[in-house]
Amino acid sequence: MQKPQPPRWADRLLIWFCAPHLLEEVQGDLYERFQKNLRLFGEKTARWEYIKGVLSFIKPFALRRKKEVPHSLYIQIMISNYFKIAFRNLLKYKGYSFINIFGLASGMAVAILIGLWIYDELSYNKYYQNYDRIAKVMQGATINGEFGAGGAMPIPLGTMLKTDFSEDFNSIVMSSWTSEHILANGDKKFTKTGNYLSQEAPDMLTLKMLKGTRAGLKDQNSILLSESVAKTLFGYTDPMGQIVKIDNKLNVKVTGVYEDFPYNTEFRDMTFIAPWDLYVSSEPWIKPNAHWGNNSWQILAQIAPKADFETVSRKIKDLRLKNAPETAHMKPEILLQPMSRWHLYGGWDKFRNPEGRIQYVWLFGIIGVFVLLLACINFMNLSTARSEKRAKEVGIRKAVGSVRLQLIAQFFSESLLVVAFAFMLSLLLVLLMLPFFNEVADKKLTLLWNEPVFWLMGLGFSLFTGLIAGSYPAIYLSSFQPVKVLKGTFKAGRFAALPRKVLVVVQFTVSVTLIIGTIIVFRQIQHAKNRPIGYDRNGIITVAMNTPELHGQYNVLRSELKSTGAVVEMSTSSTPTTQLGARLVGFDWPGKDPGFKEQLGVMAVTHDFGKTVGWQFTQGRDFSRNFSTDSSGIVLNETAIKYMGLKDPVGQIIKWNNNPFRILGVIKDMVMDSPFEPVYQTVFILNYNWTHVINIKLNPELSANESLAKVESVFKKFNPGSPFDYKFTDQQYAMKFSTEDRIGKLATFFAILAILISCLGLFGLASFVAEQRIKEIGIRKVLGATVFSLWRLLSTEFVLFVLVSLLLAVPISYYFMNSWLQKYTYHIEISWWIFALSGLGTIFITLLTVSYQAIKAALMNPVKTLKSE
Repeated sequence: MQKPQPPRWADRLLIWFCAPHLLEEVQGDLYERFQKNLRLFGEKTARWEYIKGVLSFIKPFALRRKKEVPHSLYIQIMISNYFKIAFRNLLKYKGYSFINIFGLASGMAVAILIGLWIYDELSYNKYYQNYDRIAKVMQGATINGEFGAGGAMPIPLGTMLKTDFSEDFNSIVMSSWTSEHILANGDKKFTKTGNYLSQEAPDMLTLKMLKGTRAGLKDQNSILLSESVAKTLFGYTDPMGQIVKIDNKLNVKVTGVYEDFPYNTEFRDMTFIAPWDLYVSSEPWIKPNAHWGNNSWQILAQIAPKADFETVSRKIKDLRLKNAPETAHMKPEILLQPMSRWHLYGGWDKFRNPEGRIQYVWLFGIIGVFVLLLACINFMNLSTARSEKRAKEVGIRKAVGSVRLQLIAQFFSESLLVVAFAFMLSLLLVLLMLPFFNEVADKKLTLLWNEPVFWLMGLGFSLFTGLIAGSYPAIYLSSFQPVKVLKGTFKAGRFAALPRKVLVVVQFTVSVTLIIGTIIVFRQIQHAKNRPIGYDRNGIITVAMNTPELHGQYNVLRSELKSTGAVVEMSTSSTPTTQLGARLVGFDWPGKDPGFKEQLGVMAVTHDFGKTVGWQFTQGRDFSRNFSTDSSGIVLNETAIKYMGLKDPVGQIIKWNNNPFRILGVIKDMVMDSPFEPVYQTVFILNYNWTHVINIKLNPELSANESLAKVESVFKKFNPGSPFDYKFTDQQYAMKFSTEDRIGKLATFFAILAILISCLGLFGLASFVAEQRIKEIGIRKVLGATVFSLWRLLSTEFVLFVLVSLLLAVPISYYFMNSWLQKYTYHIEISWWIFALSGLGTIFITLLTVSYQAIKAALMNPVKTLKSE
């Protein structure tokens, strides 16, 4: 049997009060007396005498304790005591502790996810060491009072910038458009995205070379491969010096392998780089079009160390206007767009205001703050709601000498302990949610375990959250007067619950605003998806004509495909139906105002394009092989007719660069660009030489797999050196909604979490209210109250909170969502039923949350609740 010991708390008093150099001697003397009394009088008397001995000894040291005890030891004991009490309180009230910890963890997890997302957005393109000095050369123009800008540039501009402005630029890089090409090595053939760039590009983009050097593009017949493509083509064989064939026509030698670009970079899809000179020499159409009037390429620029973007932009602003005076009516200007603005400020609107993804950074940042605020409100509400339970504790502490600052420290320690547990749980939640979050947000985010900044921010963030969440409870609870508390006359006061009510209203205002916003976002997406698009996109696939084998084979290829029975119709076009490429000038028509600055979209098609996509004529007819004059015929969409102001357009002559074209027909508008914007005025011309995309309408009576297998066999016959790569038009069209879809899904995710956190707090408050009014409920039951009337009694107050929240949330959400919708020309009108549905849904969720506690309290036996009376 264990030998009895003196009480430990008495030893703590000695540590607290006694001088350190006397502590050992005093404890030894008292311990001997304890052993003697234990033998003579038993354990009870021995312990009591030990306590009296401790009290008598510490008396002369009591007034000098802070001077005698080392300050560090004093602080250590005090903090230890605070956290022990805090931990015991967490264990004592397990339900409330779970609500606080899980609620805070959810809010912190959302804040961490959003923080990682914002960090990724703000660090976009910072992989490149020359990030602060790289720019895209852009071209802006004002047409009929509306500003527009794009990155399509003429070749002579790049030459002029390199020769005439060498003091302002370190390097100028000519670039084709990043697109899909076929890379082949022996029997291995893959479709990869890449680019043709000037030889200065590797240095400008600071490629991290794994093999070879950045000078690898100096040889015209060379290629640089990304690490992933090199492994795909050559496996574990050394790729250096190996031969790769591009698009079945260009043999190039591998002169370098570079590290794959990170996902959050502009050139993440650029998996190979070939020389610009090779591109110019291999495409016969480029040299004849290398003049100021043809904008078909891109230019990247790196400014000199002492230069700045604004100054250089002013110098080069009028270069296009001076060298192409025929464009004076558009007031063209050359602009430099710094790499730091490519992602978050992708361009300018028609009023020259910068626009881009920065709005989403602000949006999600605000959402993260508010979701975390909801979690903090839960903590404040539950802590203050249970204040009466801890009133006596506060009163006793104050009576024995605790000052208010010590009590505040005690409650802050409880808050920080809760936050510490919540932070650890939030990291686990983030790990669980990251795969889903990455998929929805189109990111590759990871927790930055090895980054000291992440941990410093995490700890600072937790400390800040703990102080914010614990501030109100600490100040409120420490203000109780001990005389009233200990006499039993303490009452929380008439307005004591008012802060809790206000905070609950704030919670549900935020939650309802998120719900309304989510509904509006999804309605806007659905509105655009249901928009008539003017053609049938179902069952159509597109195949890029990357290789020479597919050019000049139109009629034979079409005949072979249709003979398989898997293809209804086939045609070619300059771009897919989901993309309108060229926007050109130089058009003239009867009745045109001489001062009107026109611009029309132009798409080259073949005879069977209309049959393939199923476009719908409102006037006139389609292109026909029966009329040789159709080679100078055109088809316009309805918007183009309105744009030109033509009446009875069929048969009228339109001139383009002084060449006459007869209008054959008018089709319903085809949605080719953004489904949220008006259809662009478009002209369809018959030209087999400008087409680069094959459009195939599959037989709907056969399965897609069966049809594709037959189509592939035909392509293998005509183009054996290339893989059969295709894209479904309906899938390409669906990608136009990707940004809005992501916003909607993320908003839904955050709205669900906001409601969950709010309901957790509501559940805790309902539990507390039911516990507080348990005797009242018992008396009402004895007097004949029904379960329904008691449920209504306990639920009414919370429903009122939600109604007040609705009154606040409706105008707030309307203002912000209406502003968001205005950036889309084609958008919904906000209907009253959205607010009604959101309100009813929130009330239902509230009643569902509160009802459990209310019904549980109403069903309790009044004999048990009133027996103490």
